[in-house]
Amino acid sequence: MRTRLLAATLTAFAAVSLAACSSSGSGTTAAGSTASGTPTASTAATTPAAPAASTPATGDTAAATPGTPTTPAAGASDGPAPGASSPGAPDAPNTAAPSKPAPPADAGLPTKPGSDVTAKLVAALDAIDPAIVGGKPDQAVDRARTQCQSMYQFPKDRTKLVELANQRFTAPDHPQGFGDEKAGKILDALRATLCPPA
Repeated sequence: MRTRLLAATLTAFAAVSLAACSSSGSGTTAAGSTASGTPTASTAATTPAAPAASTPATGDTAAATPGTPTTPAAGASDGPAPGASSPGAPDAPNTAAPSKPAPPADAGLPTKPGSDVTAKLVAALDAIDPAIVGGKPDQAVDRARTQCQSMYQFPKDRTKLVELANQRFTAPDHPQGFGDEKAGKILDALRATLCPPA
């Protein structure tokens, strides 16, 4: 746009200058120069014609002008768009492992036994030490059911299970439990009567 405007201005200026020179009556010399000494041929030569092919039209980018480096469009980049995977690049492995569902809170807890299972349990505990039940079969059953749940949670940790049995099965004369030997027998009695098989 500027080139065209500049070319048109120079052409108009040259035309006005030529008209003024010719109307002033000053003759031209044989060499083709005016009386002022300005050669008319050079005046015409200094006025460039508007180039047709190399001048970009309004709104064209500078890439149409020879010798001008191209400018990428706004926001364009040489690399791939963010989030796009490169050709040939392997996809990133999914590192999130599937979560194992947590066991239910009552896992390993047996249902409240009927009278026949309760009688077998009380008889097995009385055979170890009558003070374990102490005339309170319902309390002994509740403790036994809770101990069964611990046996389900820690099936191979006998030391821990003996410790828990000594904490659960207490009596006024045995506040710290009945000792490791009897606690081990309690575990065997619960497996034989109440606790579900492992």
